[in-house]
Amino acid sequence: MERSLVLIKPDAVARGLSGTIIGRLERQGLKLVALKMLQPDKPLAQQLYAPHQDKPFFESLVTYISSSPIVAAVFEGEGAVALIRQVMGATDPAQAQAGTIRGDYGLDIERNVIHGSDSVDTAEGEISLFFTEDEILSY
Repeated sequence: MERSLVLIKPDAVARGLSGTIIGRLERQGLKLVALKMLQPDKPLAQQLYAPHQDKPFFESLVTYISSSPIVAAVFEGEGAVALIRQVMGATDPAQAQAGTIRGDYGLDIERNVIHGSDSVDTAEGEISLFFTEDEILSY
């Protein structure tokens, strides 16, 4: 079974969308195996977005994700990474299809409500930034 990290970003938490987003993913047949609310500090945000450190929007990403609370979750299921990315929609909500999470709730490319791992390998590293193995449940 694949696992993927999902982060419900500050804009979605502030707008009360956490439960809605989690529910959408569960309705796809994905199993929620870890969940917590936290406010990432800058070093954690920098680790999360390290693949983008040479891009002009890196500091903006770090500042935004660490600006207020987020909800971190791990979902598990067959093809979880690809399925979550499909349900999330395009990174830019203006390009995301209606019916996707970003298409329905995203405000702009930065405030796009959700982060999901982009590969199985990335998911392993991202999950370990937010959860210990003891915090991920098997049932």
